[in-house]
Amino acid sequence: MTLLFFGLFAFSLVVSFLATRIVRDLATRRGWVSQPPDGSRHVHQSALPRLGGVAIFVSFSVSLTLWLALSLVYPRLLEGLAPGMLLRIYIPACLIFCLGIYDDLRGAGPYLKFAVQAVAATMLFAGGMRVLDLPLIFGSHALPWFVGLPLTILWVVAVTNAFNLIDGLDGLAAGSALFSTMVFFIVSLVDRSWLGSLMSVTLAGAILGFLRFNFNPATIFLGDSGSLFIGFVLSALALAGTQKAPTFVAVAIPVVSFGLPILETSLSIVRRLISGRPVFTADREHIHHKLLEMGFSHRQVVIVLYAVSAVFAMLSLFLLWPTGSTLGLVLAVVGTGIWLGVQHLNYLEFGELRRVAQRTIDQRQIVINDLSVRRAIEELKSAGDFNDVRKILVAAFEDNDFDAFELHLTGDATAALTESARPLHWSKFPHMALLSTQPSWKLALDLVTSTNQRCGSFTVYRMYGSRDLQLDVNLLTSEFPAILANALDRVLTMSRIMVPAPRGDTPFLAANL
Repeated sequence: MTLLFFGLFAFSLVVSFLATRIVRDLATRRGWVSQPPDGSRHVHQSALPRLGGVAIFVSFSVSLTLWLALSLVYPRLLEGLAPGMLLRIYIPACLIFCLGIYDDLRGAGPYLKFAVQAVAATMLFAGGMRVLDLPLIFGSHALPWFVGLPLTILWVVAVTNAFNLIDGLDGLAAGSALFSTMVFFIVSLVDRSWLGSLMSVTLAGAILGFLRFNFNPATIFLGDSGSLFIGFVLSALALAGTQKAPTFVAVAIPVVSFGLPILETSLSIVRRLISGRPVFTADREHIHHKLLEMGFSHRQVVIVLYAVSAVFAMLSLFLLWPTGSTLGLVLAVVGTGIWLGVQHLNYLEFGELRRVAQRTIDQRQIVINDLSVRRAIEELKSAGDFNDVRKILVAAFEDNDFDAFELHLTGDATAALTESARPLHWSKFPHMALLSTQPSWKLALDLVTSTNQRCGSFTVYRMYGSRDLQLDVNLLTSEFPAILANALDRVLTMSRIMVPAPRGDTPFLAANL
């Protein structure tokens, strides 16, 4: 078997190398090229053909045909192999390849893609390649068909499009798929699944032969015909592996080995849901775009992501011997790596999630500060004089996240107050006596009574800093200004009535009243 695997790998590599050159030259002459970007998510700068998947498909098909032809002469080549299983994978894979060709030449919408992929996944399910169980959720119980079929379709569609999604830089999707393919080859050898080993080693040779022309600077692109075909075949091989491998291994190894495309797909979906954008919209915020923005060159980004794919591949191989310590180590390394990586990519959406999470943690202090303002609103309704208003305002703001406030009254409103009561400045810090000279931001509120009479303004200040504002600002901008204005209007009106009348003649007194 070793000689057979090596021979098919070498043959597939050579055929792919030759076929890629032929497809590249033919597509260039016919004008089947992808034009340079005009602000889209693509980064290439010249018109290049997109039909690299044709060379991979041809190489894969010719190599498997050669094996079947040789098996007619040497029947021993069929020992331990199931040609029927090969056809049950190859026929729906041809359907996916045709979908990719149509998309490369004419363009296909997302719903058409998903519909065709769902049909191909159903064909796999009918051929015996299906999600049998989910041990982490349902235990070891076998799933009924009406549960297994949707899960099988979800798995196939997710993996197929995951490889299509990372096809944004020269050689990225093909190189990542090469690592995953080699993982499947090794796993199939360990499980003595000769058909899986045969198909994965043949696909690996086809990818490697094509990668010679696709690595930066590329002269041909993989295209949807290649990325969709590779993703579908790998998802099918993963399902086929569930027939022999232990349940946990069959589920965990494909997920970890597809680490980069699955991570990219998950991040893209979550980002777009958080920001309220359509899930199927294109953008320039994929992992490789973020690395380019950080200053890495095109080739450096691809090499970095190759290294990431290699790490995922090696970690998945640890699960061939699953133990409690092995599982814990793999999960810890994967989780920590993903967390640190996402942090360094500086996605705005996840920064907003962190802010919301931090605000949830600080919710108790927010409630306390909000209650202090609400309590002030209720007390202002019954304030008896201006000193009561002063005390209520100081009590409301001395424990919240504002650092100072100023109360300015109109000239008419201050006529009844003593000179010491007219200006009202309060600050937590002595050095903020001259508020206008301090580096701070302010919120100015006009004080207008319920009868539409303006009696002044109330301004709150906050020093610049990294701490969040633990207060609902809507409380200050909605009900609070009107209640404060009504309280000031009431107490100032009472103060004017209580001002003693000056001595003099009666006409002057009457006019004064």
